[in-house]
Amino acid sequence: MDFLRPTTWGEALAAKADQPDAVPVQGGTDVMVEINFDRRRPPALLDLNRVAELREWAMVDGACRVGAGVSYAEVIRELGGPLPGLAQAARTVGSPQIRNRGSVGGNLGAASPAGDSHPPLLAAGAAVEVESRARGVRMIPAEEFYLGVKRSALEPDELIRAVHVRPATGPQYFSKIGTRNAMVIAVCSFALALHPGERRVGTGIGSAAPTPRRAPEAEDLLARELDWAAPLDPALAGRFAELCAAAAAPIDDVRGTAAYRVHAIAVMARRTLTWAWNDHLARRAA
Repeated sequence: MDFLRPTTWGEALAAKADQPDAVPVQGGTDVMVEINFDRRRPPALLDLNRVAELREWAMVDGACRVGAGVSYAEVIRELGGPLPGLAQAARTVGSPQIRNRGSVGGNLGAASPAGDSHPPLLAAGAAVEVESRARGVRMIPAEEFYLGVKRSALEPDELIRAVHVRPATGPQYFSKIGTRNAMVIAVCSFALALHPGERRVGTGIGSAAPTPRRAPEAEDLLARELDWAAPLDPALAGRFAELCAAAAAPIDDVRGTAAYRVHAIAVMARRTLTWAWNDHLARRAA
């Protein structure tokens, strides 16, 4: 197995172009587990840890541009204000050691349906910045990035450079169910983001379908029927929860049954909407 260690982004793109089957490694929290259990044996590893720009974030054109190497720990420390949903999800990832090593870019690259960062990125309307040496940069909306179980829209010669997320304009929440409280892969997860200026709600469902996904019919329901100045109608919240559950397409596996996941998505959808709505009304009253 070859081990490639570029020190600049240009070198990284060149290495990926010359050896498209090289697997990128940032924190290694997914890739190294697969290698250790002999589930994967790539011909080459492309270590991106020495590419300093991937560990930076900045405001660009009104959005937070989060480098692919920014760790979960840094998201928690520095981005809890502008990206509260993503920061909440980051707090549920693994242990402190994993949060120090793992990154949102690595989570995107793995494209696991159970990845904790995917639902809040979907709910917030994020876009993934990818680049190849031959074709340059392109932006992929988060909802178009996931193609199947651990399959993404990345071309073989492309690398993830950053993710772009607009700062929250309303409350955001992330909820996750696991078989224990820590160090656990999600049985299922749900994220919600209120966008009061646009009078809409964003959703994200995790670990309850072949890919992370939104619940568009549930979002459309709230766009039509929410009164943004009034208390939340419990009947409307219940219908929203039902449509979120209907958007899921889970399977039975060792962590939980499909029926349980459908029920749990409905519960998390109703709860996160209620929490976010209470925060929204409190801000209006302040």
